[in-house]
Amino acid sequence: MGNSSGQLAEAIEDFAEHAELVLGRSPATVKGYRSDLTTLLPFAPTFAEFTLPTLRAWLADALSQGLARSTLARRTAAVRAFSTWAHNQGYLDSDPAARLKTPKLNRHLPTVVSPDAAVDVVEAEINDEDHGALALRDRAILELLYASGMRVAELTGLDVPDVDLARGTAKVTGKGNKQRVVPFGEHAKVAVQNWLARGRPELAGQTTALFVGERGKRIDQRQVRRVVERASIRAGAPQLSPHSLRHSAATHMLEGGADVRVVQELLGHSSLQTTQIYTHVSAQRLKNVYNQAHPRA
Repeated sequence: MGNSSGQLAEAIEDFAEHAELVLGRSPATVKGYRSDLTTLLPFAPTFAEFTLPTLRAWLADALSQGLARSTLARRTAAVRAFSTWAHNQGYLDSDPAARLKTPKLNRHLPTVVSPDAAVDVVEAEINDEDHGALALRDRAILELLYASGMRVAELTGLDVPDVDLARGTAKVTGKGNKQRVVPFGEHAKVAVQNWLARGRPELAGQTTALFVGERGKRIDQRQVRRVVERASIRAGAPQLSPHSLRHSAATHMLEGGADVRVVQELLGHSSLQTTQIYTHVSAQRLKNVYNQAHPRA
């Protein structure tokens, strides 16, 4: 292959085909590779320009444009895979991208409240005399979210048969359609029982959904977010989201001595690395308490 102006563009297409057919990457990943690597073409149209300083300049330019670190990390992964392939194919004498460092990701964590504040939110007085059924529903939603740490999409996807009140468990369908069983405690059990016995029959139409809106159809995520936001305001807590309740539940369990792998299982994380975010939060809180409380801190 000569050093023609379209050399790298052609190679990117060959690499994309290789990634799909040989490496078995998903169409979405291949599309991402193609899109990320195409942004490199103005910097390195040929393999002669495909050097470590050029690759660093390409990433620095992306950073100066204000692109997220997650985007930079994805671009780095794409160019490293491409560089290794090009080296193996004989287009490059070395593998320059192997020396690129993946940018560290800044994880934006949702609000974590103290256990007392979480209980205040969950037990916030629901003044809904005209809609007693909705008050029962909201209490059950809040109790179940905090008790189980389930995602809001998992909560809205629950059907009545998914909940086993005798055992205190719910069968949820998480990301990638993976099912898991999550436990919940006595408070959530009572709240769900009250909703099923006295609230749901009044509101529910022809649906198997556990939680419904005012019109009797399956509740949506937006409505659940409103329930949590309203409860936060009533409790005088920071404005929380359903994800904040999930995050708080995980943090409180780890602070209470739960094993990180048990929490991973409960939350439905495929990677332990994701769950370990919560251990960092717990460690930071422990350090804050220590600094305030220890006479020699």
